[in-house]
Amino acid sequence: MDDVDAGEAVRLTAWARGRVQGVGFRWWVRSRSLELGLVGSATNLADGRVEIVAEGSRPACERLLELLRGEGTPGRVAGVAERWSEPRGEGPGFQER
Repeated sequence: MDDVDAGEAVRLTAWARGRVQGVGFRWWVRSRSLELGLVGSATNLADGRVEIVAEGSRPACERLLELLRGEGTPGRVAGVAERWSEPRGEGPGFQER
């Protein structure tokens, strides 16, 4: 999807692993996503990861990915896997699940 125009909407699915549950991580993801104008969700998974689904402009999704991998997250993110796809019409807003 690297050839997608910056103005086109994309869907980012990311999985954060580490100490990311019970530390305010989903709230933090929701706040950053809303600041970036993204819609989607952050969901705790049974295996201890958090799944983040975000839809919006590619630059905003790339910025969210940078933030997820950065130093300022709650808890401790050991790694983030990502998958890019076509948007499916998430929204409105950003949900914590």
